[in-house]
Amino acid sequence: AFQENLIGTLLAIFGNLFISISLSVQKYSHVRLAGLKDTRTYYWTKTWWLGLLLTIVGELGVFTSYAFAPLSLITPLSAVSVIASSILGFIFLRDKWKPKDFLRRYVLSFIGCGLTIVGTYMFVTFGPNTHERLTAENIVKHLIGWPFLLYLLLEIIAFCLLLYFYKKKNAKYLVVILILVALLGTMTVITVKAVSGMLVLSITGSLQLNYPIFYIMFVCMVATAVFQASLLTDASQLYDSSQIASINYILSTLFAITAGAVFYLEFNHADVLHLCMFFLGCLIAFLGVFLITRNRKKSKAFEPYVTMDAVAALPNMHDKGRMIQPDYNGSFSYGALVSSDSMPESYTPATLPIVQEQHNSKAASTMPYWASYLKKD
Repeated sequence: AFQENLIGTLLAIFGNLFISISLSVQKYSHVRLAGLKDTRTYYWTKTWWLGLLLTIVGELGVFTSYAFAPLSLITPLSAVSVIASSILGFIFLRDKWKPKDFLRRYVLSFIGCGLTIVGTYMFVTFGPNTHERLTAENIVKHLIGWPFLLYLLLEIIAFCLLLYFYKKKNAKYLVVILILVALLGTMTVITVKAVSGMLVLSITGSLQLNYPIFYIMFVCMVATAVFQASLLTDASQLYDSSQIASINYILSTLFAITAGAVFYLEFNHADVLHLCMFFLGCLIAFLGVFLITRNRKKSKAFEPYVTMDAVAALPNMHDKGRMIQPDYNGSFSYGALVSSDSMPESYTPATLPIVQEQHNSKAASTMPYWASYLKKD
């Protein structure tokens, strides 16, 4: 059991590491194309394909790890991806900072990475050390057991209630969306572990693909993953990505650990000390992930600029060499936007207040928008 746990843990760690590297490589490909003003589509570049290959390798590693190690041990290891993404973003960051600004900006990230590493070590060391052969008979036995059936009933009721408030009552709170994602995620990780375990047994000589339960689990795995992606897309349109990353990691990990304890009975033979240390490690990792994602720079809201030569009754000033809109200086930096502090002072946008339309007056026929201020060169 210890050897299998070690194999599963290493596969999950390296899988999440490859996924983080792949995302950074693909982002670098997009940024480099834009910076060089290259007209090629991103999928014609070698770096983008390298990122895709690393993504496939990483996902296969994480998928295979579920066949060797307990569910409660593999799921929290996605914190490795958060740590790696934070470190890679720091390495590739091109902005220059003064020592005082550097410490103020990155001290939370360093503390978060340290706490996440300590928490990861603790829950790997004190995590469940039990593992069973995931044959079709064992999976069916767990599936029809009263603990899982009771858990499934409660989960369906909670999911339906939350979905009703989300769709009918327009309760688009972040916690509501991510709890829906976590509830679906419990079924995803249960089915992923079942499918992965039966595939590994089939490859090693004990064929499991001729049992209907394999295909039931496979369909459930795909369906729940698709619905999770849809809900996360909705959340990303309403809320900041750093909030989504931290809260989703915490909720998904908690629900997945609960699912592993109920469905696969992973904590049945664990003593109290190991349980306390395991959950303490999870709490420390949660705090670390929260600090890492909290320190990420939030994107500023888009502030549109009005093209002055498109407005009637105003002269075209481009012919006179005056710049009304701020011109982009062509500088790109990985992982951060160019600071607005470096914008030349002469690039001051025009302020366009709205003049209320007055009916039955001569002012109603005049133009409702006027430039109140244009800063000269």
